[in-house]
Amino acid sequence: METFKDVISGNQLVLVDFFATWCQPCKMMHPILEQVKEVLGDRIRIIKVDVDKYGVTANQYGIQSVPTLMLFRHGEVLWRTSGVVQRAELLATIDPFLR
Repeated sequence: METFKDVISGNQLVLVDFFATWCQPCKMMHPILEQVKEVLGDRIRIIKVDVDKYGVTANQYGIQSVPTLMLFRHGEVLWRTSGVVQRAELLATIDPFLR
């Protein structure tokens, strides 16, 4: 089974959504992330990490509020933000990292 570290350490750009099932803004992010995946396809991998189930991982990355989005490549944090990010803003943020 693939671990979180395996996923973020690869060559592929990975967008991680740290979320909680009880969080309303997190629920708002879900369709936005699906739209981003539709636009970018295989150029990005999007994974969701439930902070209540994977508290150790959330603590390792200092997650204090949800949703928190982080962009990784080769295990390195390229970008990070907390709160709801609209589709256009998220695509504009990710775009330079796709080159």
